Formats: sequence, C-alpha cells, structure tokens
Amino acid sequence: MSEHLRRGQVAEAAGVNIQTLRYYERRGLLAEPQRSSGGHRLYGDDAVTALRVIKAAQRLGFTLDEVAELLETGRHRHGRPAAGLQERAKTKLAEVDAKIADLTTIRTALLSAVEAGCDDLAVCARSACCPIPFTDLAEENRHAGPCH
Repeated sequence: MSEHLRRGQVAEAAGVNIQTLRYYERRGLLAEPQRSSGGHRLYGDDAVTALRVIKAAQRLGFTLDEVAELLETGRHRHGRPAAGLQERAKTKLAEVDAKIADLTTIRTALLSAVEAGCDDLAVCARSACCPIPFTDLAEENRHAGPCH
C-alpha cells in the first residue's frame, strides 16, 4: 500500500468499522489525514498500522486512555528510551495475574458446589457445609443441616 487510502479502505484493511475509525480520530488516536482536492480524507499506510496497534493493545487489556498515553509517549521520546510501555505492561500483567487468581477462586468454589450437588442457592447458603463462600450470610443464618 503506497497510495493514499480513503476512510472505508483503511477501516477494511485494519479490520475495524468506519465508526471505530471516526471515534479514534475524534479521540486523537490517529493523526489528522491529508485531504484530497475534493475534501476527502486520504490516509497513508501508517493509519492502518496505527489502527492495528490500537486494537492489539485493547486485546491486551489496555484502555483507550492508556493506549493514547502510550502512543503519545512514543511520539515524544526524542531519542530517549520510553519507559511507558514497559511500566504499563508490568502493571497490566499484575492486573491480569490478580484477575486469574480471582477467577481461580471462583472456579474452585463453583466446582465444589457442582461436586456437592448444590441445587438451591438459598438452601446451600444456610448449610454449614456449603462450599460457596457465603461466610457472612452463613454466619447470620446458620441452620446446621445435612450436606447435599
């Protein structure tokens, strides 16, 4: 792609819809495109690359605000190494690890509920051997009963 592309061509090449491209323009995530003599927006290859980078960063869990900051850091580093991506990637990794830990806890509780044969949430919550962690509720309404 060495020619200038119109909005629809850029969106298609990057795998986004035109509304997404417009939104990213309004947010300042994409550089202002050149205009044809007829006023049509004309994009270069860099617009397709930028859109792909933005979507990839989002898939990695970065918000659009974080993506904007990373792009801005990259544009203004002036020969100095930008610590932005490394620091943000480490922070995002810690967030992902915390989510995995939370999901593992949830999975374990749900698996225990399935294995215990829990079928009624209210009954299970009142049971002394309920595998789902209703500790506060279970302490208030503890009715010792047989496990399922």
